[in-house]
Amino acid sequence: MDQIVLTGLTVFGRHGVFEHERRDGQEFTIDLTLHLPLRDAAASDDVADTVHYGKLAEKVAAIVAGEPVNLIETLAERIADAVIEDDRVQVVQVTVHKPHAPIPLNFADVSVSVTRGRAHV
Repeated sequence: MDQIVLTGLTVFGRHGVFEHERRDGQEFTIDLTLHLPLRDAAASDDVADTVHYGKLAEKVAAIVAGEPVNLIETLAERIADAVIEDDRVQVVQVTVHKPHAPIPLNFADVSVSVTRGRAHV
């Protein structure tokens, strides 16, 4: 299956279980891999025949910047649900990175990944 990949989309949000996370907010980074047929888009050379990754980025950014949730698992699920609304997308993998998670140790990143397909809609 063909893929569209968007990585490193960084958006400010207010997600977390702690009050200070919701009050102060932090940056979240999103990676997406969409599995979908791209033959029609390649043949027509028309953006209408594919997922417009600019509009996709804006849609995902609005979710991350929007209503706070406690868990990045919930945020990943909301993003996956929004992406899979496009009938051309057969499978989507969403990774939500929370590099500034409130962990009192040195770490590079914490992330959650979900994979959803047509059967999960």
